[in-house]
Amino acid sequence: MRQSIRDFVTDDSGVTIIEYGLIAVLIGVCFIATMSTLGSNLSTIFTTVSKQI
Repeated sequence: MRQSIRDFVTDDSGVTIIEYGLIAVLIGVCFIATMSTLGSNLSTIFTTVSKQI
């Protein structure tokens, strides 16, 4: 019984999964922010080009 409790307390595989999940969420948020800024800039560029044509 004591060995099972020690194994449970020292097992850190769940922590690793949570860390990977947080990293994936951070990458997703950065990607969305970048795409939204890039989309706005591209829209401005295309509007400027279409007005000059």
